[in-house]
Amino acid sequence: MLKNILIVVSDIEKSKAFYQEYFGLIVKNNFGENVILTEGLVLQEQKIWEQLIETHTVIGNASELFFLESNLDAFLCKIEKYMSESGQVMNVRVNSWGKRVVRLTDPDGHIIEVAER
Repeated sequence: MLKNILIVVSDIEKSKAFYQEYFGLIVKNNFGENVILTEGLVLQEQKIWEQLIETHTVIGNASELFFLESNLDAFLCKIEKYMSESGQVMNVRVNSWGKRVVRLTDPDGHIIEVAER
């Protein structure tokens, strides 16, 4: 049984604030450089991760996080400022099954896809 997904981040506070503000995730456990959020997302500071695996890592876009939103229009309004400040284009598309979806990246370049429920 899969319990959590861990992503490596360069700035734990910045990433924690991003996922709290835009996705409504709540901190369940805070161990400093390792934070467990609701929905099973774990953020771990890059320096700690590298100590654990004893090698340098490159963080970013080698995977994708997927979220469902019941009100995609409200989410798009909420994320608009972040998208413009990060230089990302808000390209909403419609999947073949008729649901709208937007793809963006978090502060470390992790790919996030948000689709309407």
